[in-house]
Amino acid sequence: MRPSKRAADELRPVRLERGVSRHAEGSCLVRFGDTEVLCTASLDDKVPGWLRGSGKGWVTAEYGMLPRATTERMRREAAAGRQSGRTMEIQRLIGRSLRAVTDLVALGERQIVVDCDVINADGGTRTAAITGGWVALSDCITWMMRREMLATSPLRDHVAAVSCGVYAGTPVLDLDYLEDSEAETDANFVVTGSGKLVEVQASAEGAPFSEAELVAMLALARRGIDRLVDLQRMAIA
Repeated sequence: MRPSKRAADELRPVRLERGVSRHAEGSCLVRFGDTEVLCTASLDDKVPGWLRGSGKGWVTAEYGMLPRATTERMRREAAAGRQSGRTMEIQRLIGRSLRAVTDLVALGERQIVVDCDVINADGGTRTAAITGGWVALSDCITWMMRREMLATSPLRDHVAAVSCGVYAGTPVLDLDYLEDSEAETDANFVVTGSGKLVEVQASAEGAPFSEAELVAMLALARRGIDRLVDLQRMAIA
């Protein structure tokens, strides 16, 4: 039995609330159970210097956790003067995931920055950020199209992410913090709406996991992603 009493293939309650930021071109407050992440998409008419004159745009992400997103206060990374390796890894993952479904040529020489700020952390913050970040990005692109800045949408597909793991010997979907901290295996899957894999991160926390367990986690992830993409579609309808 999982601590949350959920079935092995059951997501936590997921909510995607759009338009939560007054000033951002796109925004979404995403909730996976007790994990809450505010995602905002901001348009910049300039691209990074290495892309100038290329005719291509760019989608990137920044990620951070508020000091009391966890049970004990964390020092702001800005106060420390540098980002942690974990923060840089996660924001690069979010950016890669969103670019995977964006036609950067169709976007033109513009940059969209998706900021993902964790309000409450209870496991799966990076997967929630990718799922909510896509909604914020979609709203930003809709904002641009309404102002005739784009003739067609550069978004080619949905993308969402979910965690899986082996907990108490059983593959399970969407780990909360209690499960994540005790899981024998921890994995994250980033998948498009059409079912293509963008990224798979999996590591054994104790005993190595088997190929059969990896296949079982992937099957669980696909079911979870199907549900998340349905929720994305309903959110932007």
